[in-house]
Amino acid sequence: MVFAKQQENHMTTLSEIEKAVGNLRDQDYSEFRRWFLEHDWNKWDAQIASDSAAGKLDFLIKEAADAKTKGTLKNL
Repeated sequence: MVFAKQQENHMTTLSEIEKAVGNLRDQDYSEFRRWFLEHDWNKWDAQIASDSAAGKLDFLIKEAADAKTKGTLKNL
């Protein structure tokens, strides 16, 4: 029951946010979009940093090292 209540609140909140965003004036929408994109990138950066610190991206370093050893590593 608690989960259903939480989901119900989330959906109401999400619906309210969607409606509010849909009703923004053009200038306010542009400012909101700029803020949200920056917010989203900050969350992404934090997740990448967390994954890297936890070793979840170590396979990428290994793949690059293996490609360099094989001579198949390409310069960007």
